[in-house]
Amino acid sequence: MADRAQLAEFLRSRREALRPEDVGLPRGPRRRTGGLRREEVAALCGMSADYYSRIEQQRGPHPSEQMLAAIARGLHLSLDERDHLFRIAGHTAPQRALRTDHINPGMMRILDRLEDTPAQVMTRLGETLRQTRMAKALLGDQTRFTGMDRSTVHRWYTDPRSRLIYPEEDHPVHGRAFTATLRDVYLLEGKGSRSAAIVDALLAGSPEFAAVWAEHDISATHPEFKRISHPELGVLELQCQTLLDPDQSQTLLVFTAAPGTESYEKLQLLSVIGDRVDV
Repeated sequence: MADRAQLAEFLRSRREALRPEDVGLPRGPRRRTGGLRREEVAALCGMSADYYSRIEQQRGPHPSEQMLAAIARGLHLSLDERDHLFRIAGHTAPQRALRTDHINPGMMRILDRLEDTPAQVMTRLGETLRQTRMAKALLGDQTRFTGMDRSTVHRWYTDPRSRLIYPEEDHPVHGRAFTATLRDVYLLEGKGSRSAAIVDALLAGSPEFAAVWAEHDISATHPEFKRISHPELGVLELQCQTLLDPDQSQTLLVFTAAPGTESYEKLQLLSVIGDRVDV
């Protein structure tokens, strides 16, 4: 059973412990307290301010596991804090495994400070967990997918639209890199894992994947300098820096361009173009 009093008190304490600058928000001259407002936390969690407020006020609906996961990310909770949140809300804490959708608070703080830069957090399976606004403008909203399609490698071999991000002549390089990464995860997780299910599905449904998989090319990697094809801006030549969180097996990708280049100028235009919709 949920302990509404403890749940409300815990959420309030975590909200008040966060500073606006911790989550990439301006402090503003009229702010009297150091913590976040309820409506700010609600926006970070992707829910209405009324829904979140009712939880803190010990009323309203019993939050689902999905909503609790969103709250844990929005409040930048550690894994221990996330597990505590689930338990006092009447749910079993998610199993800690190699693959997890929970983003480390430190990684979240870095991402929050990159709002004017294309950046996103991804799992080893290529599942995008969170993107900055600029990343959505550059690459499209990659967090909207469900099931196996959450994995970039699965979409690569099953949905031709996923390849529109890269110029066609670069497709072989990326396809081999996606496949090599999947093989690495599969060897770590073994049979019965989500990676194994993706491998089995692609072997059964994609002759192209089966051919690349059979080559056992484990050295293929994504190039540090990527060419991104945008439907309005054309091709951008970008450097992709990666930051690895080994505890969560997640990677932060940050896309930049050399100042003074044509690609740098195109990146500046992303903020006014909005999300791309072709992928």
